[in-house]
Amino acid sequence: MVLKFVFNALLLFSVFTMAQQSKTQNTVLAGGKPVHTYAKLPAVNKAAPKFTLTDVTMKDQTLDSYKGKYLILNIFPSVDTGVCSASVRHFNEDAANLPNTVVLCISKDLPFAQKRFCGAEGIKNVEMLSDFRSDFGKTYGVEITDSAMKGLLSRAVVVIDPSGKIVYEEQVADMSHEPNYEKAIAAVKK
Repeated sequence: MVLKFVFNALLLFSVFTMAQQSKTQNTVLAGGKPVHTYAKLPAVNKAAPKFTLTDVTMKDQTLDSYKGKYLILNIFPSVDTGVCSASVRHFNEDAANLPNTVVLCISKDLPFAQKRFCGAEGIKNVEMLSDFRSDFGKTYGVEITDSAMKGLLSRAVVVIDPSGKIVYEEQVADMSHEPNYEKAIAAVKK
């Protein structure tokens, strides 16, 4: 009888946990197959969650490091993929020329790989930041929780205004697609 009670309690807890996860997880496509992220992106009109990420010189950078500026967070799995590198190049050319705006390109790549990529590509107008030793992916909901890509970041864009409020967010539904650059840039120009 006790064993049956424990089994039922564990079953109920498991069902409850899965139901809670389905409320917060997000589903995106990777290679045409659904994968899940840790949570949904932080909501527009809310304060941006604090973060600490590592730059290419191995120094920590925080949300407060960019206080008073517009931030475009270009989040992606790895600079070593075509779509990810294309998004870095695109933001390097277009969004980086916006006044009082910093583009942060964020991935799980090591800072050494990010620095190598920027040198090889001539990328100078964006800042590369690594989530290799922080909880950014979970805090912003973009960490992939299953599949061969588990632990990497999904493709997303978050725009934060100078007061620290989120003014735009896009979780790209299919990671093989580029984000909507025009909408992200328009959020800064408002």
